[in-house]
Amino acid sequence: YELSLGLVGSEMCIRDRTSPRYKFGYQIPRNYEEAKLLDKQNGNTFWKDAIATEMLQILAYEVFKDHGYNVKAPDGYKKIRVHLVFDVKHDGRHKARLVADGHLTDVPLESVYPGVVSLRGLRLMIFLSELNGLETWATDIGNAYLEAMTAEKVYIIAGPEFGELEGHTLIVYKALYGLKSSGLRWHERLADCLRDMGFTPCKAEPDLWMRRKHDIYEYLAVYVDDIAIAAKDPQEIVTALTDTHGFKLKGTGPISFHLGCDFYREADGVMCIAPRKYIEKMESAYLRMFGCKPKQNISSPIEKGDHPELDVSELLDEKGIEQYQSLIGAMQWAVSLGRIDITTAVMTLSSFQVAPRKGHMDWVRHVYGYLSKMKQAAIRVRVEEPGYSSLPT
Repeated sequence: YELSLGLVGSEMCIRDRTSPRYKFGYQIPRNYEEAKLLDKQNGNTFWKDAIATEMLQILAYEVFKDHGYNVKAPDGYKKIRVHLVFDVKHDGRHKARLVADGHLTDVPLESVYPGVVSLRGLRLMIFLSELNGLETWATDIGNAYLEAMTAEKVYIIAGPEFGELEGHTLIVYKALYGLKSSGLRWHERLADCLRDMGFTPCKAEPDLWMRRKHDIYEYLAVYVDDIAIAAKDPQEIVTALTDTHGFKLKGTGPISFHLGCDFYREADGVMCIAPRKYIEKMESAYLRMFGCKPKQNISSPIEKGDHPELDVSELLDEKGIEQYQSLIGAMQWAVSLGRIDITTAVMTLSSFQVAPRKGHMDWVRHVYGYLSKMKQAAIRVRVEEPGYSSLPT
């Protein structure tokens, strides 16, 4: 989710909130009733199947405790609502997620924000892994929040999406997505498991976990439910997560794509980090926005004599401003993912987001052309000592 924020404006057509929303050619329903209507209109059961899959998972994880039909909730419990959020993946898969209306719950007195490993911390872990000859894997914990218990006293009255349970009083038992404290509850649950496995958090980077294994350290970089593993035997850690702690993992194996970045080795074995797939998504968004691909007759993100602060061209209209902000957001994340070569250009152009001009949009399109041409640029993780013997003294 965090990696697509910069593309939201271009992923979907820019319309007001009452207009139909589309993604990858499919209309996205706003609620359960509209999902049923779209299935009927399209002559398929895509959304019905997505809802059924989600509700089966909700039952499997025992998210709710059923108190029966039209039964009063226990004292001290607050009634809230839930709703379904719909999405379409790039391969056409229809997804539904049951989410609590967390804005109806009381504001917690304590902080409920879990930490995540920084991209800098992840890159440091990759470097240490290469330096110490470790294997680097990645994995994703499925339905992570539902692995934790909630401390909030809330209940719902089941709607039609619950099938036979419609009208039943359901106490929320697990850390349902949307509740204010669910992120923290999951963070605490995973932290307890990692401590049980012998890991302790790094003092400088609390979501980079480490443990001593013989003569080296092993590491886990945790970003909510995405985990990067650096160890002599990553399978041992994976087995502990699945068999001992019961997590359902997916996408487990040698790291190749993680947190929006591609990881690969060159012919000489050097580990490389590059947001190639992310830049391809940026190109696709650009194509949908302008009807053409970025021009690639560009050799630098900034050309000699560029002074966007002096631009006096016509101001962009409302739609143009939204497009400009969307493009800037995508470029900012590309910088975070390692494309430091466009940092100065992005910082400069970001300062005009409130009132960009047509000339500023031309500069943004110029940077997109540079990224498109230079998409193979990467951070190379070299751990050998540099040799200076060939340099004159």
